Amino acid sequence: MGLLVASGPRAALVETAEATAARARPAHGGGTVATVGKLVTELGDGQYGACSGAIVDSPSGSVVATAAHCVTAPDSPREPVRAWFAPEYDRVGPQQALDEGWRVLAFHTPSGWDAERTLAEILPYDYAFVTVEKRDGRSIRDTYGANTLDFEPIGREGEVVPLGYPVNPSNGRPPLASCAGEVEVLTEATAHTANVGGLLLTGCDELTQGASGGPWLRDLDSERGTGRLVGVMSVGSGDGEVLARPFPERQGRKLLDRADAAAR
Repeated sequence: MGLLVASGPRAALVETAEATAARARPAHGGGTVATVGKLVTELGDGQYGACSGAIVDSPSGSVVATAAHCVTAPDSPREPVRAWFAPEYDRVGPQQALDEGWRVLAFHTPSGWDAERTLAEILPYDYAFVTVEKRDGRSIRDTYGANTLDFEPIGREGEVVPLGYPVNPSNGRPPLASCAGEVEVLTEATAHTANVGGLLLTGCDELTQGASGGPWLRDLDSERGTGRLVGVMSVGSGDGEVLARPFPERQGRKLLDRADAAAR
């Protein structure tokens, strides 16, 4: 395997060692998934970022999982001025998300995600939550449903479906891209230190810039649009290799509690 590059709006290179993973197959078949959406951030000076995310279950019903580099990064260390999350998004551009998306109230990244350090140093912490508004007293979970969040350790058994919104989908492709396959859990023997613990899939050519933060789901129920979230899209190689970052048991639960409390 060659280089993994950040697949969100802020690109960076991270070297990896040789690893093996089964090649993913096309999945989902187009259309939208109720709990998966586009995250649009206003960065200031007329600049906007585009990522993906998914609603996760919490007591408040107002929490969305995404990648930490969708919030801050070494080349953009300040939190967004404003942000919106648009579930079940069916467009390519961001305008409808700006007009109709659920307003983000707060951003939550783990303590290890320090945007003043290099990406290689902080990549193991590339997971985050955002807290979104309620509408007429109703949460986003109550409106669209929610995914169950699985914490580490994540096994390689069982098919995983990564989903995300590329900024520029291939001609004729739907706005929401996906693939499916069994993941390789990267170890010190198979990966650069920055990627150890990540979940690897190959053959996911459509998951390009903009898919960062998108959910990797097991047991996806296509009718309900829900599943078990085992990680969020972190980085990709540009030639179909993609890596997700799972949520650690202790730190992940603590961060989820913080995001949930911000909605109350």
